[in-house]
Amino acid sequence: MPPRTVVIGVDSSTQSTKAVVVDAGSGRTLAVGRAPHTVAGEAGARESDPEQWWAALRTAVRAGLAESGAEARSVAGIAVAGQQHGLVVLDASGRPLRPAMLWNDTRSAPQAAALTAELGGPAAWTARTGSVPVAAVTASKWRWLRQHEPDTAASAAAVRLPHDFLTERLAGTAVTDPGDASGTGWYSTASGGYDPALLELLGLDAALLPRVARTGAVRAGALTAEAAGALGLNAGTAVAAGTGDNMGAAVGLGLGAAGLLDHPVLSLGTSGTVFAASRTRPASPALSGFAATDGTYLPLACTLNCTLAVDRVAALLGLDRDDAVPGGEAVLLPYLDGERTPDLPTASGLLTGLRHDTTPQQLLGAAYEGAVVTVLRAQDELARACGLDPADPSVAARPLRLIGGGARGRVWVDTVRRLSGRPVIVPGGDEPVAVGAAALAAAAADGGDPVSIATGWGTGGDDQLPPLPRDSAAWERICSVLDRAFVPLLGGS
Repeated sequence: MPPRTVVIGVDSSTQSTKAVVVDAGSGRTLAVGRAPHTVAGEAGARESDPEQWWAALRTAVRAGLAESGAEARSVAGIAVAGQQHGLVVLDASGRPLRPAMLWNDTRSAPQAAALTAELGGPAAWTARTGSVPVAAVTASKWRWLRQHEPDTAASAAAVRLPHDFLTERLAGTAVTDPGDASGTGWYSTASGGYDPALLELLGLDAALLPRVARTGAVRAGALTAEAAGALGLNAGTAVAAGTGDNMGAAVGLGLGAAGLLDHPVLSLGTSGTVFAASRTRPASPALSGFAATDGTYLPLACTLNCTLAVDRVAALLGLDRDDAVPGGEAVLLPYLDGERTPDLPTASGLLTGLRHDTTPQQLLGAAYEGAVVTVLRAQDELARACGLDPADPSVAARPLRLIGGGARGRVWVDTVRRLSGRPVIVPGGDEPVAVGAAALAAAAADGGDPVSIATGWGTGGDDQLPPLPRDSAAWERICSVLDRAFVPLLGGS
């Protein structure tokens, strides 16, 4: 590295911004600055003001820099990994025309279904984009906006994703990367660029979109004087193109062409997410067939209901989240906000199997089990998308890496171990998304492969837990309820 030896990685998530200040040579985290976000909306709506993200980024970076003791001149680069799919529409001055529609906003489910049909069905979409539209996908939200707020859509001078918006504020450059772009529904993982036919279907002018950098580690530009003043950094500091949060986590965990391939990660947070870096281009309608940010692919499945849903069940029962015990005969599918995987946007929670001797602690345990089984079923589909057989003993022996808030929860970890029967790794670092962004920043500042950089930093300092005997009875009971209730009670089709 040049004389400057510090990089900053920013994780702009649904609930907060975290900025890690990392020693670029050793990978040691010097400090983490934090600032909260708020999410508003009801009846399926989930929105945030993008200006709030920018304010939080400024606060988090300044706090992290102050805590680290690093001087502004020592910062070589900065990069953002942001929540995926959010629709940000801007006026000609770069100001938001309305609050951003977030990934977990389910109002556009009808538009997703219509788009799927208009192109010729799920197979046609996976062939082009690797993914089938659901309410989360940005294309569905753009269609919703054109139908429900046509004046706003017509006034848009720019359409961005959350990380694009923040990168543009930093560098004054409209740029995205293949990873985050592949979650829009108008980027083709087959051709590696925006798909003209999909843009025409959506009524979206390509001129409104940012250019797509080759990878998230490309130097998109440099901090503008205005951004540098806002963050307390020096103008001219390298700004990487950045990426989506899941792609950032993959880099931070050492997943990619220069690291681990076909090794699954379970992220237990607001959403439950499972992904792996692979050289195989995924084409499963049950998954999001994303691009990774380093040139590989990142097949991913995302569930809407994970830690927040289970915490809500705990609150309703008047219990602490650690009071849970296995659910016994009770089955609780905590689909409190609809569900994305499986695609059940109008579903609500489902409870069955109550007995006179069922305890509140078992009901809470059943909520954990329902959430974990949903994620693990998606993990099996992920393995198949990578060309692997999930029943193959050699595949089933590969450890599951757990990240997110749930990875620090005893009951979450125990439930994953009990229902998967697989070894579990809990990576030592607490902020893989932000660390991945920091690796992108280091690569943008001084070259190199970001996955190699993150691996060299020792991001795999892990706590490995041995497998537990699989609770096959609980697994089969929950899967049976989910399969039988899919259409009549959960609104599947």
